[in-house]
Amino acid sequence: MVAALLLAYPGWRNRARAVEKSFFARLLELLAFYGLVGIAGFAFETNMGNSFAQTWEFYAVTFSLFLVLAYPGFVYRYLLRRRKR
Repeated sequence: MVAALLLAYPGWRNRARAVEKSFFARLLELLAFYGLVGIAGFAFETNMGNSFAQTWEFYAVTFSLFLVLAYPGFVYRYLLRRRKR
């Protein structure tokens, strides 16, 4: 619910104007959402039982998977959706 509100806020605030984000802002947003998903996963794992220590390989694979699963949203946003003029 909170994530949906955060994602909808720039569009609601700037209804008539295009939202321009820099590459750094988009990268920071991607890392923030990766962190939120990681925290939620760690909370589920801790709630179910023992939490396991992870190494850098785990985080490299999960970040790559996060990027792959985000690709359909990129295609919709930049390649398929018609621009308003």
